[in-house]
Amino acid sequence: MTTGWLDRTRRPSAGRVLAVVSVVPALVLAGWLLAGLPLLLLGWFRPLAAVPLGLAAVALLCRYGLRRLPETVEATAWQVAGVVAAALGSGIFNGLLHGEQLIVRRDPATYAQYGVWLARHGSLPIPFQEQAFGGADPALHFDSVGFYASGGAVVPQFMPGAPMLHAVGAWLGDVAGLLLVPPVLGMAAVLVLAGVVARLAGARWAPLAALAFAVCLPILYTSRTTFSEIPSLVLLFGGLALLHDAEARLRSGPGEGSDGGFGAGTARAGAALAGLVLGLAVLVRIDGLRDVLPVLVYAGLLIALSRVGNRDGGRLGVPLLGGLVAGAGLGLAAAYLLSRPYLDYLSDSVVPLLAICGAVVVLTVVATALAPRLAGPLRRVAGVPRLPEIAAGLVALVAAAFAARPWLETVTRRPVTPDDRVTAQFIEGVQRINRLPLDGSRLYYENSAHWVVWYVGPPVALLAVLAAALLVRGLVRGTAPGWLLPLAVIGWTTVTTLYRPGITPDHPWAARRLVPVVIPGLILLAAWGLRWARGRARRSGYGQGARRGLVAAGAILFLVPPVITSGGTAFSPVDRGELAAVENMCAALPPRASVLVVERVTAARFTQVVRGVCGLPAARLTIYRSDVPRAADVARLAARVRAAGRTPVLLAAESRQLSGYGTPVHIMNLRTRQDDRSLVDAPNGTWSLAADVWMTVPRANTDT
Repeated sequence: MTTGWLDRTRRPSAGRVLAVVSVVPALVLAGWLLAGLPLLLLGWFRPLAAVPLGLAAVALLCRYGLRRLPETVEATAWQVAGVVAAALGSGIFNGLLHGEQLIVRRDPATYAQYGVWLARHGSLPIPFQEQAFGGADPALHFDSVGFYASGGAVVPQFMPGAPMLHAVGAWLGDVAGLLLVPPVLGMAAVLVLAGVVARLAGARWAPLAALAFAVCLPILYTSRTTFSEIPSLVLLFGGLALLHDAEARLRSGPGEGSDGGFGAGTARAGAALAGLVLGLAVLVRIDGLRDVLPVLVYAGLLIALSRVGNRDGGRLGVPLLGGLVAGAGLGLAAAYLLSRPYLDYLSDSVVPLLAICGAVVVLTVVATALAPRLAGPLRRVAGVPRLPEIAAGLVALVAAAFAARPWLETVTRRPVTPDDRVTAQFIEGVQRINRLPLDGSRLYYENSAHWVVWYVGPPVALLAVLAAALLVRGLVRGTAPGWLLPLAVIGWTTVTTLYRPGITPDHPWAARRLVPVVIPGLILLAAWGLRWARGRARRSGYGQGARRGLVAAGAILFLVPPVITSGGTAFSPVDRGELAAVENMCAALPPRASVLVVERVTAARFTQVVRGVCGLPAARLTIYRSDVPRAADVARLAARVRAAGRTPVLLAAESRQLSGYGTPVHIMNLRTRQDDRSLVDAPNGTWSLAADVWMTVPRANTDT
């Protein structure tokens, strides 16, 4: 009897190997997050506790996720080799060209510093360490960009899921090891997407989809530095693959308890695990709550079907819902307990999202309860003439509306809050360099569909729209049921993301919004569309040579446009040298220093770097309109630091800002490259980046 994913009496088939390697990454991430979150909440997130518990959780999830896996994929050894080669190539290429964003300017450095703190301390929040400065003082501030002051401590921005993954790299190789985690996650994402393509479109198309995905600029971008989008993608598409396998188990076995059969019990366990993996996307990104809303509706639909006679729906709907609630619940609990200031900052978008979630829950519950009564009216609606064609037409109409949006709308936002005004100033600065009309209220969201076309290319975009229309038509006709949830997730997230990306619109920065669902979803659909085109050619009587030519042309159209777009930046690493520069800065600081940052930009960029990487207490002083603190504040705090038995150290961006307190020493002189800032075209280069830090130990006679 087969008790695992392979039969020990024979070699596993190539298709089964592909099915396994494409869900293991999601199971590994889910197991690690399940083990790590309770330890983090208890303040015990350290290797001695996390590694054995994490390995046990991963082993348990793999046991149930891979148990009695049916033949969900039919593949050849060459197809599996092609997928693995694309994944390994992605990991090696991005590993060689990985970024080193540690100086806090934007989100990647915040994630990196978050991960460094977790790896070295294993607990949150981050203490102020006021005693190192002689106690609290009105001129002392401990917050900085990406790190909030809340409840007497520093709370990192963002959800803790991605930093818990990045911390593993720091345990293995300190900060340099942490910076290599993103390429490994990017490699995992290639495998997971290829697995979903193999399940839904066929293994023939999995290597092509894997390669097209791996060379796409937003995937390269987010696989080289510490973002949260790639692990979110792994969980979302891994969860879809696991649910597909659970449904296959239910169809393949003769029933629960049958010797050698897959059984409803195994299928239910698989559905619960799929829901858990999907729900844990919320622990990685709060936007994951939006992405998994269709899963909630789908689970309700399955339960409703069980109430009108479909027994299989009930077998999977309840465990899927339970797993989803458990995973998303852990994410929301982590958000409330560890990221409250972040939620407050995002309240304008989080509150409406929670309201939408609540409304969806209520409607799903009501529809499930009324399922027997609604069955009749729904059957009559399904009998409307030409309904499948109407549904397909609506898909095409939505796509056309997004394509035409730049000529119909100009999206703007009037700056109201201080953050809005900072964003407006930034946009004006980029507009000036891009030689565009100056208007800081512009958000450029009307171009969001064009962003997608930049990165995947017009052929993939058009083929994906065609595939979506055909699949919707098939679903309305009652065919292709396995596509219902994947298409719902892709369609819902793509429409909501393109309508309101919710990000500063410079590229490649804004491209990260397309990574978790939009780009992999379109590549998945386009792969199915290419399969459909080949089948249509066969049914139309075209010979094998013509069909091979069609596939070859499709492969070229899949790969050439994204390669051309990526070519401008793919071989240009950014933020290189930051690790060495930060290490040199840390080495230059006295061992018992209490660091006072007396300049605005340096305070924003380096306060947490000093605290986390250098391991020294750090704070910024109140900066006034003259961009310098009061000399009396500096003197008082320097004296208090000395009284506490430590060495006061002042940091600033220019030597002149410190010359009045002592002899300045240049401890960082970084000259490197950073991301492009493009508003109306695909990015095609990099910008220069300079970072300077000067240090002085104030003279004792200034401590008066």
